[in-house]
Amino acid sequence: MNDVSSRILASLLETRTGQQLTMSRRWRIETALKGLLRERGFTELDQLITAIVGGREPTLAAQVVEALLNNETYFFRDRTPFELLLGRPLDRLAEARAKERRISIWCAGCSTGQEVYSLAMSFTEQASRWVGWRIEILGTDVSRSAIDRAKQGLYSQFEVQRGLPVKQMIRWFDEREGQQWQVSDKLRRAVRFQTHNLTERPPQPARFDIILCRNVLLYFANPTRRAVFARLAEASRPDTMLMLGAGETVIGQTEEFISDVSNRGLYVRAASAQQPAPLRYQVG
Repeated sequence: MNDVSSRILASLLETRTGQQLTMSRRWRIETALKGLLRERGFTELDQLITAIVGGREPTLAAQVVEALLNNETYFFRDRTPFELLLGRPLDRLAEARAKERRISIWCAGCSTGQEVYSLAMSFTEQASRWVGWRIEILGTDVSRSAIDRAKQGLYSQFEVQRGLPVKQMIRWFDEREGQQWQVSDKLRRAVRFQTHNLTERPPQPARFDIILCRNVLLYFANPTRRAVFARLAEASRPDTMLMLGAGETVIGQTEEFISDVSNRGLYVRAASAQQPAPLRYQVG
């Protein structure tokens, strides 16, 4: 593949999704597109590029973009962030929402849905705590094929074993033929999915209490990253908690969010006049 072809593909991906195909990631182009080449009967990538540029097959560009997206994820990915979020920060948020009795969570860039179902498991396993509450969990991704898989909730043996303890696997999945595992109907009813581009207006509801946008922003150029942070802020309430990936930060990227000084690894709106008040415990 020549340099012109790689630049065309990079431009296509960034135009459609906002994500960059940097030089350090271009090594995976041929691997990512191998299946599509075979399906379409092309023997060389340059033939694929010619077909895209020619515009004779409108769906081809969309298929290429889907193939180039990185859908890396797994259940309870980096379990420590889940333990952090679902501990004291969630207690604090529950106290703040005691009258509303409603918590809305947005998993942005959720890929094939494992993060969303991980959260659903966590809340459902504490069902007695959330009696009378409305827990809304939304997963979005720019990849239509990833969202279709997430809605289906069907995973391979490798996927369910990756990050998921056997106890939870047995409790929340039904085994299917061909070493496939189906998410239980109860969990599937507890979540919803939709396609969404992070550079566009936030999905509904317009204000979320918790936003997870992990390992997504690192694929954007700085101007796009700032625009995405603005979108995340648009979807936030003054005390919304934002969680990014371990290699991501708000420092030098946005003025919309700042680190939560009481919970390292989480972020809160900079526009908030003060950090959320600490929990008040009743003695006796």
